Amino acid sequence: MSAQDNMVPVTILTGFLGSGKTTLVNRILKEQHGHRIAVIENEFGEAGVDNEILLHDTDEQIIEMNNGCICCTVRGDLIRILGNLKRRRDSGELKFDRVIIETTGMANPGPVAQTFFIDEAIGNYYLLDSVITLVDARHAQSQLDEFHEAQEQVGFADRILLSKTDLVSEEEQETLRKRLVKMNPRAPINSVHFGNAPIDEILDIRGFNLNGVLELDPAFLEEDHHEHNEHVRSFVFRSDRPFDGAKLEEFLSGLIQIYGPDMLRYKGVLHLKGNAHRVIFQGVHMLMGGDLGRPWDKDEKRSSTMVFIGKNLPQDLFIKGLEQCLVKAQ
Repeated sequence: MSAQDNMVPVTILTGFLGSGKTTLVNRILKEQHGHRIAVIENEFGEAGVDNEILLHDTDEQIIEMNNGCICCTVRGDLIRILGNLKRRRDSGELKFDRVIIETTGMANPGPVAQTFFIDEAIGNYYLLDSVITLVDARHAQSQLDEFHEAQEQVGFADRILLSKTDLVSEEEQETLRKRLVKMNPRAPINSVHFGNAPIDEILDIRGFNLNGVLELDPAFLEEDHHEHNEHVRSFVFRSDRPFDGAKLEEFLSGLIQIYGPDMLRYKGVLHLKGNAHRVIFQGVHMLMGGDLGRPWDKDEKRSSTMVFIGKNLPQDLFIKGLEQCLVKAQ
């Protein structure tokens, strides 16, 4: 039995904003596959809402890091959280067989992967199994043109999963596949529909090959400094007052008509008047949708949290408009 057999495998799940990472994690947590998984999740922006989107009725340990991009805090927070998970697992307090790190859509996965080779204690306990990159077939061409982070995510992938292929023609898919192969010839490309990928295409694939990465990027193990695209910003809207559903839908529809191309990602947990359930809404560019979430508990304080990530969005206009959609205080 090799030393690797005793190590905890780690999968880094990356992909640009709105590519379907949370949907995939949700699907993995829901499926009866016998794996016990700890999830480390990171949001770009000051408020994380994915804990509402992720399932609550699972035994998995979900940790949210919303104090900035995981690649910015990789030397501190990620090492600390992995160390804390190790301590709790060794003491029997937590039971998990593997870890999934879901990075923010604006992250370069390189510094996350570096952690497992630079910190000896982490590197001896955890085995970096693979970097899985989700690519949004509908929006990938423009994202790859505009954002170096999207290119880095493809470049680092051990596997590429194409999402939203039902929204593009076969010809567009083929053009995108050719571009991805040029960028990263070593990563197999498969399609994934609403997170429905075979589990053996994601876990235990031993896809991360340090030598392969060093061939692509000889500076991989050197210290990394990066800056996010300065035009990309996030802001949050919160309210304890309920929304008028019809007004909100009309306002959001108008927003995406005007600002959709610059709205990279927007999502939230909504308190709608007359609805006993929270409403989970998510969107990418011009595509927007909502689903019923779990019911509000009887004694639970009801509120809405919405996160918008985009390029040069007029924050004041968005917030004033959303306030106009709230039910007037009695």
